[in-house]
Amino acid sequence: MLGQAGMAAAAVRYLRSAGAPTVAAPVEALPRPNLRAVGDDERAPVAPAEFRRVLGNFATGVTVITAPPAEGETAPAGFACQSFAALSLDPPLVVFMVGRTSRTWPLIARAGVFCVNVLGAGQGELCRGFARSGTDKFAGVDHEPTPVSGSPRLAGAAAWVDCTIQAVHTGGDHLIVVGRVESLGTGDDEDPPLLFHRGRFTRLEDDQDALRQPPTSTAT
Repeated sequence: MLGQAGMAAAAVRYLRSAGAPTVAAPVEALPRPNLRAVGDDERAPVAPAEFRRVLGNFATGVTVITAPPAEGETAPAGFACQSFAALSLDPPLVVFMVGRTSRTWPLIARAGVFCVNVLGAGQGELCRGFARSGTDKFAGVDHEPTPVSGSPRLAGAAAWVDCTIQAVHTGGDHLIVVGRVESLGTGDDEDPPLLFHRGRFTRLEDDQDALRQPPTSTAT
């Protein structure tokens, strides 16, 4: 299993090999949804701790979502995010999920753009820094602006995806943010991606050549 981080890097390589443009064509934005609270009758009879324990068996990649300073702000915004995936190839869209109580999300929403930084195996401490609240998350962090949105592109990231916010949907206690890909690329290192599994960071340990081979499907 490559995980989301490996899948993102593979998607970048595929787009380039297929001759896809690095800057996306304009896509008509959808209207913003009417946000509402989750009703008591919508709550599933599953204990949150058990939900987290079972779903923790699904290994994910780890990203940091960043945005340039919104109007009236002087500092960029960013937070650690596991819930990221490629959504569409044509048009090129990605998606991430963020808690509705996040203090960082309103800053990213106001900026209207963001960059997905796919972290490498050695960037666990960087991720922890962006998972904390009430601190200067960018203190001592080397970064440069992405070519289209100007969002912070973190040094050492395995891949980066520069986006404009396309749509926002509700999803229980989270928001589902769809981004239109404007530009993207990979880092200089060939290190494996950082993974999160069963409540802790981990990394790929298997032979990398074997991992590049697609799985054999027995489905009919």
